[in-house]
Amino acid sequence: MSVRPKVVVFGSLNMDLVVRVPRMPQAGETLSAHGFLANPGGKGANQAVACARQGAPVLMVGRVGNDAFGTQLRTAVVAQGVNAAGVATTPGASTGVAMIMVDDSAQNCIAVVPGANASVSVEDADALRVWLADAGLLLLQLEVPMASVLRAANIAKEAGCAVLVNPAPAQALPEALWPLLDILVLNETEACLFSGLQLVDASNAADAAALLLRRGPRHVIVTLGEHGVVWASAAGSRHFPAPQVRAVDTTAAGDTFIGALAALLVEGRPMDEALAHAIRAASICVTRAGAQASMPSREEVERSN
Repeated sequence: MSVRPKVVVFGSLNMDLVVRVPRMPQAGETLSAHGFLANPGGKGANQAVACARQGAPVLMVGRVGNDAFGTQLRTAVVAQGVNAAGVATTPGASTGVAMIMVDDSAQNCIAVVPGANASVSVEDADALRVWLADAGLLLLQLEVPMASVLRAANIAKEAGCAVLVNPAPAQALPEALWPLLDILVLNETEACLFSGLQLVDASNAADAAALLLRRGPRHVIVTLGEHGVVWASAAGSRHFPAPQVRAVDTTAAGDTFIGALAALLVEGRPMDEALAHAIRAASICVTRAGAQASMPSREEVERSN
């Protein structure tokens, strides 16, 4: 992978409306909640902030509505060191919103209203050319339209920029996207969807990753929560365990992992070193509440080693 001093994130910005509940409610049931927070989020913005926290120069490209949430989200990513020059406003659209319930066992349940994220267009992807000229890695997720994701990946390949895709929320990927992927990072649910295998342990996850490698990516990384990560490439597969911690909120763990991974890769660090660092970052993240607010700094992650 060529190394250049920038990460570009093409994706979503949401305001996360978080409700803490003792347990997930049943259909038709009303529960008394512990508390409420409104936090900046969205998979794209989360990954951009996580990457910036690890010291990488990051550009965020996406859309918000012409409303208070949009202003807050743009301000929030800039405050974390992210370049928001690529964040546009869509007139007449609301900013994306995620309704998140987090229970006492730190598990979450999320419903997303795309809002302006749904208006991220193929033309927005075409505009990436100017940004990708100096970039080493493009991060993509699936909270913006798939046609735009596919176009962005094509633009990146034309520019000689590596492509990392996090296929979340889980949905089928176009066949044309698979050969454009340098790195595929997915969780257990997504790995089951794409491989057709039921994941029960790290060995099984390695089987799923090996199947997915045949579709085109150079690297497949399956995140297994408290059980760590499995990385597969043409050289074989390897399991990286995770530190044992007391989880408080798992909301942004995956985004923290991807942002930290990206930051080290564009520094030229080898994949195994980048993965170990990213796992430590995610392990710190889950011990705190919130999304972007829970993401650790580079210094915190290095101290935890």
